[in-house]
Amino acid sequence: MNLPKLRFPIKTKLTVATLIPLGIAILICWMAGVFILSAKVAAQAQEKVRYDLSVAREAYQSELSRIYDVVKLTASFGRTAETIASGDERAVSEALSSVRTGERLDILAAVDASGKVIFRANNPELRGDDKTRNQFVARALKGEIASGTTILPSSELEFEGESLVHQARIFPSAQAPVQLNGAMFLLVAAPVRDKAGNLLGALYGGVLLNNNQKLVDRIRAVVYEGARKNGSDVGNATIFQGDMRIATNVPNTDGSRAVGTRLSAPVQERVLLKGAKWVGRAYVVNDWYLTAYEPILSLQGVPIGALYVGMLESQYSAVKIDMAVLLSFVLLVSGLVGVSMAGFLGKKLSQPIRELDSLARRVAAGERNVKSSIDSRDEIGDLAGRFNDMSRSLVEREDSIIELNRNLEEKVQSRTAELEEKNRLLVQTREELLRVEKLAAIGELAAGVAHEINNPMAIIRGNTELLQLSVPEDAPIREEVDTIFQQVKRVERIVSNLLKFARREQMEAGAVRLNELLHEIVGQIGHQVPLEGVEIVEQYAENVAQVEGDADQLRQVFTNLVLNAVQAMPAGGVLTVRTRPLGAEGGCEVKVADTGVGIALENLRQVFNPFYTTKANGTGLGLSVSYGIIREHGGRIDVESVPGGGSTFTVLLPRSQAAGP
Repeated sequence: MNLPKLRFPIKTKLTVATLIPLGIAILICWMAGVFILSAKVAAQAQEKVRYDLSVAREAYQSELSRIYDVVKLTASFGRTAETIASGDERAVSEALSSVRTGERLDILAAVDASGKVIFRANNPELRGDDKTRNQFVARALKGEIASGTTILPSSELEFEGESLVHQARIFPSAQAPVQLNGAMFLLVAAPVRDKAGNLLGALYGGVLLNNNQKLVDRIRAVVYEGARKNGSDVGNATIFQGDMRIATNVPNTDGSRAVGTRLSAPVQERVLLKGAKWVGRAYVVNDWYLTAYEPILSLQGVPIGALYVGMLESQYSAVKIDMAVLLSFVLLVSGLVGVSMAGFLGKKLSQPIRELDSLARRVAAGERNVKSSIDSRDEIGDLAGRFNDMSRSLVEREDSIIELNRNLEEKVQSRTAELEEKNRLLVQTREELLRVEKLAAIGELAAGVAHEINNPMAIIRGNTELLQLSVPEDAPIREEVDTIFQQVKRVERIVSNLLKFARREQMEAGAVRLNELLHEIVGQIGHQVPLEGVEIVEQYAENVAQVEGDADQLRQVFTNLVLNAVQAMPAGGVLTVRTRPLGAEGGCEVKVADTGVGIALENLRQVFNPFYTTKANGTGLGLSVSYGIIREHGGRIDVESVPGGGSTFTVLLPRSQAAGP
């Protein structure tokens, strides 16, 4: 069913023509606006997170400065020098323990000038160990004040107290503790001098960063000032020892702190291996954040950890969405105004065209001398003038066109018939030419293949016959030997057919009595195939006397056709062989028909192609050889078939070779 084509008024087309550029412009503006806004918001977010990292670094350094001030002042003022010089452990204990407790230090200890610990405020019972290998203490004993971040090995951490060893352990959520090689400290060491300036020893103190949640919470409070969204903090901070979070307020999915999680590989490579900052979008534990990382350096400037700040990306995604919605609303309002203006202008511009359409309909309905009153100085006015000219000349030409149409119709019919006939002949000639070329090419190939196979097969046949003579009839392998011999004979038969196909032997023309030849073939066909259930009908026209041709070759053709017809009726049927003269041309027609299985439509054009066969033991050469023989006799062979209704092969032969088909 053909659906009617949609009709669009000129007003609609003009409106659409106006709206398309407007829509494209609005779309480009919207895309550009969203892109620019997103880029601006992203840039501001990047800048914000960089600034947040700077604030976090200042908060981190502020804690270090606090420890610096405490250790420095404790070492320089008060009675620290006197108590260390006196060796009074009780006085040293009273001086340092109160400072450690009041200033919230995790470790605070004094060493003598040789670097041996004389008192630990957090582990008073253990003293006398050598601290000269500690670079902070070593510098202090040289008269310098050393401050920074360091990792105390696990062996040294045990001297500082069991409580710090326990605090330094990292317990990931629902997992066993992670074994770290040491613990991360903010550490300051300052020299202790007497009033004369002589070095008496050193004082070192620090704060353990592992599981120091107060410090990261204080950093977050300084950076984000307690900002929250939907009940959650918009930002968080983390201190890494190596690539592992040792103090963080980044939440796990269950709400616990994500202590024990690790840096991603790209961040680890840039921050810990290259010692550079990393700023960007990252998936942290269970959400997307805008993050910034910077390395935490040891006293020698080697990255030993990282400081991280990050804020939820959704904070800025909501801003981008709000701005995109606002921009979309503005552009939508602009588009609606544009649509209204386009509709108004389209209506005004389409009015003259609609008038011309009405006049054209009147002319199409048969009205003549129709004139347009449109008087506009543009292309529509020119079109109205041409319409009036057309209307005047239409009547004058109508009669002549009717007459021409009558003559034209007759000529078209005549030429169409001629063209169809020529096309039919052209297609037929082309098919014949292709078939002849194919037969010639395959004939050359068949001759070569048959020649190469024939000699080896003669040797195989001779050896097989010798093998038959040497093997008794009742031997177990006698059946296999006979099978080999039968298959060799089959190959020889195929080679013989190939040679017949390839040789195209010269025709020995003579008088051939078709009726007698056909009757003889039908009478002998029972010696080749069983005729059980097959009814043979012979209908020979008496006025078909004889034709000029090669009797042996024609016998081969008709034998092949009759044999194929019988084999096409395995369940029995009617085989019809009949002849009739071809009138004034003097030729004759032979039809061989069966009521067998027929030939499928898609196979009908291939039956004369070499090597095409539907038989299990066929070679596919019989009909192609027959086709070549009939052509050499100047005749034609055709086939008609109905699947399940039988096939009819028709052979047309000229009476003499000089007469042609």
